[in-house]
Amino acid sequence: MPRPKPTRNLPGELALIDSIRRKASAGRASSTLRLGIGDDCAILRPTTGYEICVTTDFSLENVHFRRDLHPPQSVGHRCLARGLSDLAAMGADPLAVFLSLALPARTPRAWVDGLMEGLLALARRHHVPLAGGDTAQSPQLIAADIIAVGQLPRNAALLRSGAQPGDTLYVTGALGGSAAELLALTRSPKQFRNFTQATSGHPHLYPQPHLAIGRRLRKLARAIIDISDGLSTDLTHLCQASGFAAEIDEAALPIHPLATHAERSGLAPSALELALHGGEDYELLFTAPPTTPIPRTLAGVPIRRIGTMGKPKRNQPLIILKSKTGQRIPIKASGWQHFTK
Repeated sequence: MPRPKPTRNLPGELALIDSIRRKASAGRASSTLRLGIGDDCAILRPTTGYEICVTTDFSLENVHFRRDLHPPQSVGHRCLARGLSDLAAMGADPLAVFLSLALPARTPRAWVDGLMEGLLALARRHHVPLAGGDTAQSPQLIAADIIAVGQLPRNAALLRSGAQPGDTLYVTGALGGSAAELLALTRSPKQFRNFTQATSGHPHLYPQPHLAIGRRLRKLARAIIDISDGLSTDLTHLCQASGFAAEIDEAALPIHPLATHAERSGLAPSALELALHGGEDYELLFTAPPTTPIPRTLAGVPIRRIGTMGKPKRNQPLIILKSKTGQRIPIKASGWQHFTK
């Protein structure tokens, strides 16, 4: 097929790749990346005695972001944060990331530059090189696929399947903030257009992957998952993988201030609902033996005990919420799921 002609918005593919290569190479120094962008394959050099773990995540226009709502820097940041959060949930150190972009021909060049700015700023913060990827022209919408490669000592990976009855259930940070900020963003997008740099207090636009915490949890946790689809959905994944049930304490749940504000201002009917089902908090949910001392903070992030793991009972839900009034309420996986209404 003939190549489409370059437009006034995007340069040709070769020029676009060269631009990304130059941005990704600026100030890059990595002992694990032998060969990066510019050849048919990248070459990684993992540490002796370590295993490799790989994750991939789509960021799709009108599913994971909207160009009329999200600054491009936020789109790039969030795209990479999704992959790094998966590595954190395994206790891995990032080795390299790969980005594939499908762009409509009339995508503004400034928008693509902004996406790369946000992605590379987060990459530099965690000392992870952009080692390659792909580019293609899409018919209408933007798609970005991030592949994150990490390493960790052999047999040290943290899995969803490691929980045991009697384990204590913990969560990092606070819950519901991302969903609350998305509601505010949808209602008043103009207020967020100038948020083009990652700052604290923006859990939806600029979530922070907890890589340092994941490394610390290698010796503390039994099972772990990152909260990308909502506490109810991701805890269900952990319960199913481990074969056990969970009881969580409503009074112990760390509710993000933005979720509380969303309830008080009428943006959301319940801060608790946002915390349970909102998703995209990218906090770490983990279990540990009750005899293991868990610090109140790790890498400067609060750690909260929110419940316990137990044996599942016949005809009983996997997750029970103990309310502030003492009621035992069944909780279904009601966070984000593709292919459902």
